[in-house]
Amino acid sequence: MAERQGQAAPDAVLTRIGQVVMLHHAGDREEARHRLLHLWTEIGEHGDPLHRCTLAHYLADTQDDPADELAWDLRALTAAQEAGEEAPAVIALYPSLHLNLADDYAGLGRFDAARTHLRWAREAAGALADDRYGEGARAAIGRLQARLGEGGGAAWTPPRQRP
Repeated sequence: MAERQGQAAPDAVLTRIGQVVMLHHAGDREEARHRLLHLWTEIGEHGDPLHRCTLAHYLADTQDDPADELAWDLRALTAAQEAGEEAPAVIALYPSLHLNLADDYAGLGRFDAARTHLRWAREAAGALADDRYGEGARAAIGRLQARLGEGGGAAWTPPRQRP
């Protein structure tokens, strides 16, 4: 039974990614990177864009080299763009994708690129719900904005979710 009471069946690949992310959050970064890379090999460069986006997004967080982290974050953004903005899961990822890229570029001293992605993260945050994820993303955007000295000292007011 693929659907039950209007709910889609769980996505096995996203479930597996989530399990590895929990391993990473528990502190086993190296094993998480190994398992995520194995999943990347399984789904391939041309696999489902949402799977590639999610996987690359989390793979970036397991990297030791800032340039490698940037490369994975760029793969995540590319896959999100391939998925299209009609996919609700992708729309919710855009603020985080751009925020991660802004942070990557800032860490590499590429501040113009960092500010560009920070601006795109702020714009994309308007699609986020007023839930824990949305509040966390908006707070992280505000922290990076402060770190980059954006806004001339004025606090950023996050956009509200669109009706």
